[in-house]
Amino acid sequence: MTPSLRSPGRARQTAVYVDGLSGRLPLVPTGPDALEAAARAHLSAAAFAYVAGGAGAERTLRFNREAFDRVRLLPRRLAGSATRDLSTELLGHIYPAPLLLAPVGVLELAHPDADLAVGRAAAALGLPFVFSTQASVPMEEVAAAMGDAPRWYQLYWGTDDGVTRSLVERAEACGAQAIVVTLDTTLLGWRPRDLDLGHLPFLRGQGLGQYLSDPVFRSRLSLPVGGPPPSPQPSLELLRTGAELLRRGRPHGLGLEQMRAATTRFVATYTNPDLGWDDLSRLREWTRLPIVLKSVLHPDDAREAAARGVDALIVSNHGGRQIDGEVGALDCLPGVVAAAGGLPVLFDSGVRTGADVAKALALGARAVLVGRPYVYGLGIAGEDGVREVLGNLLAEFDLTLGLLGAHAARDLGPGHLVPAP
Repeated sequence: MTPSLRSPGRARQTAVYVDGLSGRLPLVPTGPDALEAAARAHLSAAAFAYVAGGAGAERTLRFNREAFDRVRLLPRRLAGSATRDLSTELLGHIYPAPLLLAPVGVLELAHPDADLAVGRAAAALGLPFVFSTQASVPMEEVAAAMGDAPRWYQLYWGTDDGVTRSLVERAEACGAQAIVVTLDTTLLGWRPRDLDLGHLPFLRGQGLGQYLSDPVFRSRLSLPVGGPPPSPQPSLELLRTGAELLRRGRPHGLGLEQMRAATTRFVATYTNPDLGWDDLSRLREWTRLPIVLKSVLHPDDAREAAARGVDALIVSNHGGRQIDGEVGALDCLPGVVAAAGGLPVLFDSGVRTGADVAKALALGARAVLVGRPYVYGLGIAGEDGVREVLGNLLAEFDLTLGLLGAHAARDLGPGHLVPAP
C-alpha cells in the first residue's frame, strides 16, 4: 500500500511547532544552507568533500542555483486549494509525490547503514529510490529492506558488457521499475576537493557493493587487467588500506588479494568513453524494463532519444560534479521538454527546497530527483535524518502548491511563473 501524502504540509509544520513546546527541535535543520553546514560538522573532511564537491572551480554548482534564482513563481488567489494531490504518474506507475531519491554512490561515507537506511526512509514515504551502481550495499539487500516500495536502478555502463548485463538483470530480478542510464560519467570529472585529499573511495573498497556481490564481476578477478603499478615501499598508509580492503572483503568472502584485484579491475573497467547511441539497442535486448536516460541537456539529444524509443529523460548535469562551467541544468529543462516529443521528462541538479520542486514542475518536469540533501540528512541522523529531510521537502512543496492556488502537482505550469521578459 502506497503511503498517503495528501496535503502533508500543515501536518508536518504543526508537528514541529508542537514539539517545540516541549523543547524538542527537529533532527535536521529545515533550511538548505543550515542543513549543509550541519552535515559538514558531522562528516569527515573526505566524506564531505566527496558529497558536496563539484568539478573544477565549482562554477556549475553556482549556475545550478542561479538558474533556480532566476525563476519566479506567480500565485493565484481565492483558488480554494485547502487540500492538494501530490501524486504523479510515471512509466505506468502512480507515485505519491513527484519526488525520487537520486542515485548517490558510496553512501557509507555518510553513515554505516548507507543504502539500507536510505531505502527504508524512502519506503516509509512510498518514494522511489534509484539504486546506484556505486552503492555500498548490494541491491538485493536494499530491495528486501524496502519490501514492495518502488525502486529504480541507475546504471554506469562499463567496458565489460558481461558485468553490465549482469547488473541490469539483477536489477530487474529485485523489482526495479526502470533502468536509468547515466550518460555524463564516461570519464570522471576533475574534482579538486577529492584530489587535494588524494581521496577516491573506490580504491579503498568503498562503493563497490554491487560489484563485489556480482557473480560475473567476481568471475573476472583472476584475469589480468591494466592498472597503476604497485608502490615499491609498503607505506603505513598502504598497510592501513590493505587492512581496510580485507575488512570490506570479508562480508563477500573475499581475501585481501581478491579485494585488491577487485579494486584494480573496477578502476580499469568502470567507465566506457566510447559509449554511443547504438549501444542502447543492446540494452533493450537485455531488459524489458523502461529505459531512462539521465544527463540530457541538449534538445538534439532529446530528439535522438525519442527517435530511438527511450521511455523517459532526466535533465541533469550530475549536480555540477562533471564539467566546470557547464550550463545550469534548470536552464535546459524547457528546451528538452519541447524537444522530447511527449516523453516524460524528469529533473535533477540543484534541487534544495520544496519551492525548487514547484519551479521545476512548472517548467515542464514530471518529477524531480533530490540527492545531496538526503545524504546530508543521512550523515546527521541516519535513517531518521533521511526521512526528516524528505518529509520537510514534501511539506514545503505541499504548502507552496497551496499558496500558489494549485490543487494538484500536475496542475503546475507556465501560468504559475512570471512570464519571461
